[in-house]
Amino acid sequence: MLDVRRLRLLRDLARLGTIAAVAEAHTYTPSAVSQQLAALQREAGVRLLERAGRRLTLTPTGAALVQHAEVVLAALEAADATLAAARGGLSGRVRIGAFPSAVRTLLPAALVALARDHPALDLMVTELDPVDVPAALRDRRLDVALLHDYDIVPAEPDPALDSAPLLDETVFLALPAGTEPEGDQMHAARDADWIVGSPGTLCHSVALHACELAGFRPTVRHHADDFTAMLALVAAGQGVGLVPELAVGEPPLGVRLVPLALRRRTRVAYRRGAGSHPAVAACVAALRAATRDHPRGQLPSGVAWSGQVKHDR
Repeated sequence: MLDVRRLRLLRDLARLGTIAAVAEAHTYTPSAVSQQLAALQREAGVRLLERAGRRLTLTPTGAALVQHAEVVLAALEAADATLAAARGGLSGRVRIGAFPSAVRTLLPAALVALARDHPALDLMVTELDPVDVPAALRDRRLDVALLHDYDIVPAEPDPALDSAPLLDETVFLALPAGTEPEGDQMHAARDADWIVGSPGTLCHSVALHACELAGFRPTVRHHADDFTAMLALVAAGQGVGLVPELAVGEPPLGVRLVPLALRRRTRVAYRRGAGSHPAVAACVAALRAATRDHPRGQLPSGVAWSGQVKHDR
């Protein structure tokens, strides 16, 4: 019988690429990971790994076993969900991950509802960039998390995760007040200084790709990962940037918001097989209710904006 913990290490080697990265993800030593993978290979009775220069790579059999490992791990999650439902009552720690604009807007109402309806749950929130969510869920550092992609930069499906749609929102081009873009708004901003997220973040990738689709490479003047900071820089005349609807909040005076034909799509994610776990299901329901009740698109008086926005609830 194959050891499930060793199967998880093989799966992570396929995902991360190196023994060192797997060891860091599991807080093991590289030697311990190598020993466990060697033991898995002995259990299997066939070669699962081979050398390619200085790296270990999976053989075709090893890659096939990884696919089976995903099914096995999902089945174990489903079994745990069944047992949790049979025990009755919701209790224990639930680790929730979310990106900053969701932490400020959607998560507080969801946390209040969960604490009211399920007081035995121990809720713990972690703020993180969506690019870090899949690994945190796989490594069991999170149980439920919000992640998003954009229609121009769709995310690849992750075989280890399940998710449910939560929110589809407009993305705005934020300009200094008094700026009057003509024609295609993005193309009209080609000569402006740009404020984008830090390299490696999804917001950074989206901003650069949106500019490329409009036919230009942006002149990046500032990096800001917090949309409130980005809007403050726009109000100060320091450049332009892309801001999703959920992050608009109460922007400072001196900002003009122009809706674009660009959508940010948020999903609530969890490990495959865990969707029927009572605590996970309660979190998903609370987040959906908070999203439904959130008053998006209500800009404060004195903030300039252009165009009509269609909201998809």
